Amino acid sequence: MSRLVHIVDEVPELDGVDDLTMVLALDGFLDAGQAAAHAAAQLERTSDTRVVATFDVDQFHDYRARRPAMSFVRDHYAGYDAPRLVVRLLADAGGTPYLLLRGPEPDNRWEAFCGAVREVVERLGVTRVVSIGSVPMAVPHTRPIAITPHANDPSLLTQASPWRGELRIPSSAQALLEIRLGEWGHDALGYVAHVPHYLAQLDYPRAAVTLLEQVERGGRLTLDLTALQEDADEREEEIGRRLAADEEVAQVVSGLEEQYDTFRAAEESGSNLLATDQPLPTGEEIGQQFEQFLAGLDRPDEDE
Repeated sequence: MSRLVHIVDEVPELDGVDDLTMVLALDGFLDAGQAAAHAAAQLERTSDTRVVATFDVDQFHDYRARRPAMSFVRDHYAGYDAPRLVVRLLADAGGTPYLLLRGPEPDNRWEAFCGAVREVVERLGVTRVVSIGSVPMAVPHTRPIAITPHANDPSLLTQASPWRGELRIPSSAQALLEIRLGEWGHDALGYVAHVPHYLAQLDYPRAAVTLLEQVERGGRLTLDLTALQEDADEREEEIGRRLAADEEVAQVVSGLEEQYDTFRAAEESGSNLLATDQPLPTGEEIGQQFEQFLAGLDRPDEDE
């Protein structure tokens, strides 16, 4: 059987480094609004990068479920966007080296993937793994983006969780990785941004900004977020213009604002965010009212 990950033999940039963060951003399940993808792209475009580990993506990717794109030019195939799952070496704004593990979330062999990541962590001397992701929530875009923090050691948490009690949720490769790393004696923490679910299928860079602000705290890094913040501001202005032109959508957002404020008050008083007297609207209920709104955002050049 082939090795699941190939790690370069020498990484001189890491010689003498005794505090090394690895940021984990996997495409797919935990990426509402493309927040994690935007965040990872921002990290790559603000630093020189070098691949220091490559996973055998054939061992993890389901090509029939997620078919990579390729080009057909007149009478022949030309170009294939092969999926890649790699670890890159980067440096933050202060010159501190860190790693970025980026690529598609494995479709299978999650335990084997965790074992391969463990090899990277131990071979390269990673101190902590910081994962980022995002989920759709019934929240308005006009309020601060909430974050769910998590860690395999409570001392790693940089803020309190907004949740109370136990929630049963779908699993993910990065969630399993956090559990396994804890069992193997390695620190792992992460952040999940709550993205307005009427924007979950669109690019929403504001959530990426919020995630990277958390990465700075949890990963002990200094990041340049200037370009990403500009993208986020432009998107917010576009959304605001569309809302001003659509009274029905504005009313729905107003209802979400009221619900958000109620939940916020409940959180501050120690109540459960999922209080039964404030039911969450379903995606279908909100989706019907936002269909034209989203179509307008996808066609910004048309008359409003």
